[in-house]
Formats: sequence, C-alpha cells, structure tokens
Amino acid sequence: MLCSLTLTSLICLYLRAIPRPWSTMKLWMMLLILLLHLGNAPWMTVVCVSLPAPSKVSISSLNMEHTLSFLPGPGTPPDARFTVQVLRLRKSQWRLLAACTQLTAGQKCNLTRAFKDRYEQYQARIQAFTLSQTSNWTVSEKFLPLTDTVLGPPDVSLSGCGDCLLLRLGAPIAMEFSPTYRVHVQRTRDGVQFNLSLPYKEETVITYLQPGVEYCVTVSIWSVFNKNTVSSAPHCAFTSPPPSRISYVVMLGLLAAVCALGLLLILLHFYGLQGFKVLRKCLSTTLAPEEHL
Repeated sequence: MLCSLTLTSLICLYLRAIPRPWSTMKLWMMLLILLLHLGNAPWMTVVCVSLPAPSKVSISSLNMEHTLSFLPGPGTPPDARFTVQVLRLRKSQWRLLAACTQLTAGQKCNLTRAFKDRYEQYQARIQAFTLSQTSNWTVSEKFLPLTDTVLGPPDVSLSGCGDCLLLRLGAPIAMEFSPTYRVHVQRTRDGVQFNLSLPYKEETVITYLQPGVEYCVTVSIWSVFNKNTVSSAPHCAFTSPPPSRISYVVMLGLLAAVCALGLLLILLHFYGLQGFKVLRKCLSTTLAPEEHL
C-alpha cells in the first residue's frame, strides 16, 4: 500500500544514516519494517485516512438536555458509520461515548449524561469510518452547559380574581440559582401593556387591574448566568367574569320600561291639566244661570 511503502522508504534512509555497528534502535527499526510488510499479507489490514470528515457539527441544548448533530461529509458512502468522543477541558483527555459509536447519517447523539457538570467546559468530536477507512475528526465548539443551554419556556396558568390576576408559574428545570421571571402584561381591549420583574414564586398576584377586562400574559426566565431564554405562549384571562349577553338584554329592557313609564306620566300630566280646565269651564257655564236667579 502507498502509505506503507512511503513509511518504509523513510525508515530505510534513516537506518543508512546510523553508523555501524547497528544499535538496539536500528534493530527496532528493522522490526517495524517487517511488521509493515506483513501488513500487506491477506490476514492483515492497514487502515488509511480517506473518508470525508463530517461537517456542520454543533451542540444544541434546551433546559440542560444536550444533543450533538452533524452532516456527513460530501461523498461519504452510505454504509459509513460515525463515532463520537467527548472531552472535559479540565482533564484534556478524549473519552469514547459508548452510546454513540455506531451512528448512521442523520442520527443525533445525546450528550446530557456526558455533560452532566453544568459548571464544566466540554467539547465533542466525531469521525466517520468503514471497515477499511476512517476520516479525520471534526471538533465542535467549546460548550459550557450553565451559559449555553436555552432556558424555558416556563409553565404558566392564569386566572382572574376580581380586579387582579392570579399567575401560577412552574420552572422548566430544577435550578441551583434563583432566576427572575419577566412578565409582559397586555390589555386585549386597547393594547395597553406593561412589564414586571418578579422573583420566582409558584403563585403571584398581579394587582391594580380593571375588573371584567381581559389581559394576556407572556413569561420568560432571566438569569445573570444565562441570557438564552424562550418566552411562554400568551395566556389570557378576564380579571372577573364579563357581563353576559342576557344581562345586557335585561338592562336594555329595564331602561326601555323606565322611559315608557316616564313618557306616560308626562302625557297623563299634560292631558290631565287640559281635562281639568275643560271640566272647570263647563261647571262655570252650568252654575252661572242658577246664581243669576
């Protein structure tokens, strides 16, 4: 093979440069040449680097769940497999990841257990291989779980309490530090909005709101150590139950009845005065002759 012959020629040149008598080092070199030639025998296989290296190696993480993804290099044969090694930078020693030694193209590698210390910095690398070929290693960027994972979204529930909202929160993961929750509140009717920064509590009351009005709330986690956060979906609720359609109908009916009654009283008053005047005039006309007699 090309790689064996090239190395053999270099060793021969090195042996010629060593003056006689031959030293122990020279004997070891001769033994190495013999082993290289035996490598050309049918029962021996010499592996040479020739496969394309994997590309676009990246580590994604959500709430301390870490995943390695990659793409096969251009021209990688379909029967190629991929193996992953991890490195804790403080120890400077690559370690084979047993769960990711026979990956196929398109598979991902779960690094959660391998990167279990959130305060340590890690790297991962991946290599393609077949029965007779390997590729170069492709190394990921450095990864620190504490700062590089994405936090959120938190669990949120919302309910009304008169002129306030009861906000219930659930942390997406167990945290060793106390995060701050940023709450965005928006009134549905006219879009008026404001923001709150709240320490973590399972229940929080948002006060000084209008009763019977709908508000929508979105929540995100904020931490000094990590700025990678995902907000919750909007959750909407009325501060108190809004008036029903039946209530509006009843109120309109009562208003119409009051107006009709008022109009009737006005008419009765007006026509009553007119009738009293007519009656008085008739009585005056009838009584006048009798008085004259």
